[in-house]
Amino acid sequence: MDANQNKLFKIPLVYHLVFWSIYFLFNTFRWGSYFDDYEYSLKTNLIGFPIHMILCYLNIFILMPFLVYNKKYVLYVISVLGSIFVMVLVKYNLTYWLVSHNVWPEGPEAIEKLNLNYTVDMMIGELYVITFVTAIKITLDYLKEHKRVALLEKTQLETELRFLKTQVSPHFFFNTLNNIYSLSVEKSNKTPKMILKLSELMRYLLYETRERRQTLEKEIIYIQNYIDLERVRYDENLEVNMYISGDIHDKEIAPILLLTFIENAFKHGADKNIGKVKININFKIIENFLYFTVTNPMPQISELQKPNKKAGGIGLVNAKKRLELGYNKNDYKLSIKQKKNKFVVKLKIKVA
Repeated sequence: MDANQNKLFKIPLVYHLVFWSIYFLFNTFRWGSYFDDYEYSLKTNLIGFPIHMILCYLNIFILMPFLVYNKKYVLYVISVLGSIFVMVLVKYNLTYWLVSHNVWPEGPEAIEKLNLNYTVDMMIGELYVITFVTAIKITLDYLKEHKRVALLEKTQLETELRFLKTQVSPHFFFNTLNNIYSLSVEKSNKTPKMILKLSELMRYLLYETRERRQTLEKEIIYIQNYIDLERVRYDENLEVNMYISGDIHDKEIAPILLLTFIENAFKHGADKNIGKVKININFKIIENFLYFTVTNPMPQISELQKPNKKAGGIGLVNAKKRLELGYNKNDYKLSIKQKKNKFVVKLKIKVA
């Protein structure tokens, strides 16, 4: 836990002062009204409250951490009762010598010396105060721990999501750079356009995917740039049809999530097929949901090759993990199927 979190979980001194001040005033007026003697109540509470505070802080900061948390329960009970008994003796003597010889006016009988009834009654009263304060401390500790775990889970989630984002498209950029190099050797007119497209993609990945959500419009522009680069790479052997229907404005989605499915379509549809390849991409907005579909041909497999049990690879595993981490279960539905000679990905996802 870092310094900022420690600071967050530390109870400021002023809260302690406010708590004991309110408790002191309440007790003073309560017993002052009971005795019809506010001066006596004030004096006895000035003696009693330091004792309350000593016992409470002794319990929550020393006895509980060193005994309860180490499962030394018997020693803890003995220590608590022993501490209370000592403080009752202190309270009796201070009250007797500094306030009044009648140290127990609320009791059933006047006493001139310490006896069992007084001791038991005072110990029960101190135990009540300790229990009350300890209950507050345990509740606060629970809330702090809950917040700490939530912060930790959030940090882990953000770290894992960032890691998953860094896995997107490394081989694509290498292939694109190789294509640009080939075009530059040939002095092709397509070279400047490819460099510009690649620059836009890299800028987007580096600077505009840091947030948990990105606008759907920007995602589609990014995907279009990606497809344009792949078109240059495959030239006439690639046919990509992209359809958009519905209102895409003011819609948000996890950045570079959809690209994983499109990249998978090129990797397993275009890279592993000979001849012309057709890939269909459909974006359909209905109310607060995007219905996204990608269809690509299955890889051509020779007689010497064994078919994969499951098409796709780390990219799809990556995408599934990001969906699990970034969305509630009711906010998306993913379907990945093989239909005859085609590979179809369907994703329904909330974009409101």
